Amino acid sequence: MRRIHRTRRDWAADLGLMLFAACFAAASSDSIPIEDRLDPLWRTVDQVIGGLGCATVLLRRRWPVALAVALLLAGSEASHYLTGPAMVAVFTVAATRPWRATAWVAAVAFVPLPAFLWQLPEVSGDRKSSALTYFALIAGAIGWGLFRRSRQQLITSLRERAELAEADAELRAERARREAREEIAREMHDVLGHRLTLLSVHAGALEFHTSAPREQIEKAAGVIRESAHLALRDLREVIGVLRAGPAEDERPQPELADLARLVAEARAAGGRIELTGPPDGPAPPPMVGRTAYRIVQEALTNARKHAPGAAVTVRVARGPADRLTVEVRNAPPPGAAVDTGGGEGGGQGLIGLAERARLAGGELSAGPAHDGFRVRAWLPWPAADPVSAAGQG
Repeated sequence: MRRIHRTRRDWAADLGLMLFAACFAAASSDSIPIEDRLDPLWRTVDQVIGGLGCATVLLRRRWPVALAVALLLAGSEASHYLTGPAMVAVFTVAATRPWRATAWVAAVAFVPLPAFLWQLPEVSGDRKSSALTYFALIAGAIGWGLFRRSRQQLITSLRERAELAEADAELRAERARREAREEIAREMHDVLGHRLTLLSVHAGALEFHTSAPREQIEKAAGVIRESAHLALRDLREVIGVLRAGPAEDERPQPELADLARLVAEARAAGGRIELTGPPDGPAPPPMVGRTAYRIVQEALTNARKHAPGAAVTVRVARGPADRLTVEVRNAPPPGAAVDTGGGEGGGQGLIGLAERARLAGGELSAGPAHDGFRVRAWLPWPAADPVSAAGQG
């Protein structure tokens, strides 16, 4: 048997409803037909049954349907004081039980109604009034219970929708935070990876060429100092952007025209790099130019890491179908096989570049080629509007 755990609020509600049933029974004693009030023994039995009926209200949570059916079947034939408990019982069924149970209880309550209406002309005035009042009170209790259940269902639905909306808002906030973290990671990787790789190359050269001429050592030390200064500056810029928020990011962003400077820095670090492009003419959209710059920057960084000393070819051209082609190839390092980038770093830079290319409306592929390793990207570069092109000219 399922045990019912009542809270203090439940006990207060049950005792209040039992008191209501008792008060209703006491108030309705005047409506008892006069002929039923003449016999003292019958009146005592009537009151005892009514008191027991009021006490059964405490069972409404455990057996609401059975209690309602029993009180309705007993009706006023068993006691004139059962109307109050019957109202509480049918209210409980309508408010807490499924529609099917409510329909069955309502059917039990109103099955006698057609027969009563058929015999209505032959019923005395007091009994007629008492019976009609009884049916009206039972109908009102069922209606109030249905209203209470509908209201509770509405409140529950609104609460669930509010919880779902709150959970959805938390998911959106978490997604925004995750995207922000990924953007920060990409930015840190792109900005600092190039500088720190140059530092590593020059520091390694100093370590293995301790007998180099003083001028060469001083030059390498100067490059290290300059690279460290630039890396620190870039780091401060990124931290400043993080503190200020993305809406206040006003630091200058790299463009396609900055590729020559990027390649010059890599050559100064000892890299053998051949650059073809960028094409002459109007610059591509800022996002396309910035994405192309980051792709070349990351590809050069990977070439220094995984194929040190290998020749690198950078080609940037505007191809057919209004798109910019960016290709970076590096040969295998002297005397070694090609490293596909699966070592330190785990290829996260290439994953970030693929995401950048996708956000710019393009695509990126990277992998071993017959002559080394190749990174190739296609980025959209729509034709300039004739009016704006004429204005720029």
